[in-house]
Amino acid sequence: MMMMMINNMSSTWSISILLILLLFPGVGGNNNNSINNDDADYQDPERLQLGAPFNSSHYDELSVNPPATISNGALQITPDSANGGFNLQQTSGRILYSKRRFKLWEGIPNTSSEKIASFTTSFNINIYRFPNSTPGEGFAFIIAPDLEVPTNSHGQFLGLTNATTDGSPNNRLVAVELDTVKQDFDPDDNHMGLDLNSVRSNKTFNLSAHGIQISPRVPKNYTVWIRYDRQRRLTAYMAEEGQPMPPNPIMNESLNLRDYVSQYSYFGFSASTGNLTELNCVLGWNLTVEMLERSEGHGNREWVKIVVGAGVPVAAVVVMGGLGLMWYYLRRKRRAMSWWDDQDANIVGALKSLPGTPREFAFKDLKKATENFDDKNKLGQGGFGVVYKGVLPHENVQVAVKKFSRDSIKGKVDFLAELTIINRLRHKHLVPLLGWCHRNGMLLLVYDFMPNGSLDGHLFGDQEKTLSWDRRYKVISGVASALHYLHNEYNQRVVHRDLKANNIMLDSDYNARLGDFGLARALDNEKTSYAEMEGVQGTMGYIAPECFHTGKATSESDVFGFGAVVLETVCGQRPWTKIAGFQFLVDWVWTLHRDGRVLEAVDERLGKEFVEDEAERLLMLGLACCHPIATERPKTQSIFQIVSGTVPVPHVPPFKPAFIWPMMMEDSTTNISIDKNSRSPYAPAVTSSSSSSSFYNVSAWRSNASISTSWPS
Repeated sequence: MMMMMINNMSSTWSISILLILLLFPGVGGNNNNSINNDDADYQDPERLQLGAPFNSSHYDELSVNPPATISNGALQITPDSANGGFNLQQTSGRILYSKRRFKLWEGIPNTSSEKIASFTTSFNINIYRFPNSTPGEGFAFIIAPDLEVPTNSHGQFLGLTNATTDGSPNNRLVAVELDTVKQDFDPDDNHMGLDLNSVRSNKTFNLSAHGIQISPRVPKNYTVWIRYDRQRRLTAYMAEEGQPMPPNPIMNESLNLRDYVSQYSYFGFSASTGNLTELNCVLGWNLTVEMLERSEGHGNREWVKIVVGAGVPVAAVVVMGGLGLMWYYLRRKRRAMSWWDDQDANIVGALKSLPGTPREFAFKDLKKATENFDDKNKLGQGGFGVVYKGVLPHENVQVAVKKFSRDSIKGKVDFLAELTIINRLRHKHLVPLLGWCHRNGMLLLVYDFMPNGSLDGHLFGDQEKTLSWDRRYKVISGVASALHYLHNEYNQRVVHRDLKANNIMLDSDYNARLGDFGLARALDNEKTSYAEMEGVQGTMGYIAPECFHTGKATSESDVFGFGAVVLETVCGQRPWTKIAGFQFLVDWVWTLHRDGRVLEAVDERLGKEFVEDEAERLLMLGLACCHPIATERPKTQSIFQIVSGTVPVPHVPPFKPAFIWPMMMEDSTTNISIDKNSRSPYAPAVTSSSSSSSFYNVSAWRSNASISTSWPS
């Protein structure tokens, strides 16, 4: 039955965020029966479409606040039983469209200049209850002034407010809730509600009367349609997925949106669990929002109405409309250029205020050094930009110039993050930063040139002679030293977040130099992890399993990446190599360890030219660092000692343990029994752990994970 339901749903998984530039008056639309046709009340909309089903690419458009995640083709607003690292109870999450804030009103209230944006949205949902349990707490479509989830907004607060802020007009929040728990202020446990700055709904509407059970015992998908029109009426409809929009709305309320929301707001979803739990999934989403004019006046709109109403020939209307579009575009471009100039000034100010003030290079010198960034001087390319080899004029010094590729705010954030971190770090096993350059929005960092290239190049490149065992051991020792410095010796803990062979450079003496701090982040002293709304960053094969679920980078996840590098260096195989029927290198090595044949994993190109004790030590260290349970991995304080042989390798079990996490505490108000046959269809398979009755494990997290990662070239 689960597979049948998944098949039925797959055809409708989609999202289309529609941005409307309204140059002509709208025309009335018919009731639609698909989430892909919600712009019927608008003429000639501009569209921005996002692909389906939901996947890691949508982290670029959506703000995903943990424990919310994007997994298995769905937006999981609250965590599934298979999302390790999160408790199922007492949680709240939000996912909002974050690429823009929408201007929802303008002008003077109660005058002809006042305008309030119309919008229409539809989305497919599955509110999954675990078998033999009562669902809770609820789900909501929201219009919010910011992207953050309020603290303590679990339980009855649905991720909207908390006990302190509930009811405050400062919330600037409107929501349409689907509530599955009866609070003392609720009429029942199966209703739709209109929430205005509070979870105490302004109006509620019983859904049982419409034959709808939000979270039925037999899983079911629903489509919800919500519309706000020029008459300032908010209507909401709901029906089983695949059915047409009902002729009569469940909710039909007069609402002046301006009274309750910020002028610039976000659209999205929130949900929560309490002592009772449910999985709140969005399977597809359409959003259409009327774009208000940037100016306070409304001459453009009246002018278009007058032209159309005067019976001007269609061709003339098209021409005039095109001129209007051109004027609008040029005006926005001028403003954008002015805005970027301001941002560039801010960037330069930030750079020149850095401690120690790294050297500022002239752009003409870097251009000349790299022969105008000629491809023949390209050393490498990644998600953050291209690295070129160059020779500085007048100094005759070889350098590596990193040219950032993102001409955006994110690109500037990446640039500043890398510069501010690496500028303060001083260690013999880190690539030294020489300086920076910023010109006309172009961002460049200048590093000391590493003549022997990357570890990746020596392991998998075209070199006639493979990297010797002594040099491999020396590289691992250097990286261990660098990682210990980042985690423990610098005055802030720095998580690198992208440990891989391609980011380990070799100087003239084949000493390891850890580089590429584009993903690195410095943590405040009281913090142990870093997360961002884009989701987990990094390269597949080097990412710790818990990151797929928590979205957080930690010292332990860096250790996992280090373990992957150790195995890669010793075995001469990439971490994601399919070998002997295994998808990942670590699984193959662990099987050899189980069979007492671990030395068979050593790179065959070395022949007998390696030290067996050292090889076994590194292979065991690599497995220990890649332990699926983060708390079982060795600390960086001891890793360097293990490499040097002064401390033994921690015990590595013969069988690779399953990825496990604590089961939620049972509560007297609910009876939840979860097994491998009672999971949500939008989560990886869950099996009960044989090691302890207090844990669950995921047997196939790799094949089901959906995160922001990159496959190395």
